[in-house]
Amino acid sequence: MNKLFYRKLAAASLAMIMFFSLFAGINKAEAETALDVNASGAILVDADTGMILYEKNSETALGIASMTKMMTEYLLLEAVKEGKVKWNQEYVVSPDLSKMSHDEDLSNVYLRVDAKYKVEDLYAAMAIESANAATIAIAEVVGGSEAKFVEMMNNKAAELGLEKYKFVNSTGLNNRDMLKHFPEVVGDPDEENIMSAKDVAILASRLLHDFPEVLETSSIPEKTFAKGTEDEFVMDNWNWMLEGYEEIADRYPNYQQFVYDGLDGLKTGSTPFAGYNFTGTASRDGQRYISVVMNTSSQSERFRETRKILDFAFNNFKKEEIIPKHYQVKGNKTLPVIKGKENQVKIYTKDAVNMVVKNGEKDNFKTSLTLDKKKVNKQGELTAPIKKGEKVGTLTIQPKEAGNLGFLTKGSQIKVDVIAAEDVEKANWFVLMMRGIGGFFGDLWGGISSTVKGWF
Repeated sequence: MNKLFYRKLAAASLAMIMFFSLFAGINKAEAETALDVNASGAILVDADTGMILYEKNSETALGIASMTKMMTEYLLLEAVKEGKVKWNQEYVVSPDLSKMSHDEDLSNVYLRVDAKYKVEDLYAAMAIESANAATIAIAEVVGGSEAKFVEMMNNKAAELGLEKYKFVNSTGLNNRDMLKHFPEVVGDPDEENIMSAKDVAILASRLLHDFPEVLETSSIPEKTFAKGTEDEFVMDNWNWMLEGYEEIADRYPNYQQFVYDGLDGLKTGSTPFAGYNFTGTASRDGQRYISVVMNTSSQSERFRETRKILDFAFNNFKKEEIIPKHYQVKGNKTLPVIKGKENQVKIYTKDAVNMVVKNGEKDNFKTSLTLDKKKVNKQGELTAPIKKGEKVGTLTIQPKEAGNLGFLTKGSQIKVDVIAAEDVEKANWFVLMMRGIGGFFGDLWGGISSTVKGWF
């Protein structure tokens, strides 16, 4: 839709919110113990581990609108990494795409017929302005055509482990908006892309882990497209929570009401079908969270609800050292060794385990040691030689109460390698022979003793 219309609507909405807030109060204790998010779907996760800290209707597929562009970003960044696409590669604009770029009802930057634009500039337009024509240009660069790129999107979704999704275009628009400018679309004429909040979080998590440089662009509040040409356009990021908006507060004074400390991404989206969506991510003191809100009622509400979720995260959770480095499990501090100069070896964790926990719950976890079946025999013995640092098992951290920690990826757990703390050399043939002889006579004497005892 027209960006100027959104600006005016947001200003009016904000004024009403500030007015009513004078007469409304929030019980702080209640806010800390309960989180009620005004969205059809929402989720909060620890970015490092994918641990789910809050979710609401997170597995229902809903419209995602321009949050779709995170998948387009992923495929572009992957293509650049693999050398299939170069940032300075140029794209020549077709008449249909140029016409779409001038559609005032859609978020866009103007693209001229037969003009050449670098991929890096089109990417910036997609990530900052959510420019739809620029996004289709990227899809054609990476996939050869919009239809082939959509196939790549669905294939990549399956590869990333997404479950509730369907992509019909690269932009997140309703197909009817695409049909105004192109003769054919993938899927039905009124279809839109859908995903669950959980799958959106998985995509965002993978995007951040695989291509952390995405934040360099998503965090830009303002950038000029086609600078120095008659199509020069100042792109304002649709993400009003960016800290950088403080620098342009004179032009957009209402934006600073939404600015959030540490927030640097990731993608907004809105259509009549999808409502107002936002995938946000913020980092403070080395701790990063990812939040998703879907189908909120307004431009402002998606940011208010995101603030609510992130405040809940930063106020109620923190990263704690649950297991120190070189931790030894009680009752399993050593393992028996056969054929070694020593008959046992000390074992401990390779690294410390740091994880996000709710305030006051640091001690509500237990450990479970699992030995590597390829390293130990049926009696639980290791066979020499053993090298210091050699992995012998895994320590899993679990809550003391019944149930498992929730993660974005099925089967995920908090684990750490357990290793040998010292070398154990293999005993020479003579020592092994003498042990064998000693064992034989020991067994023989044990048998005689038992027999004699039986006589009396």
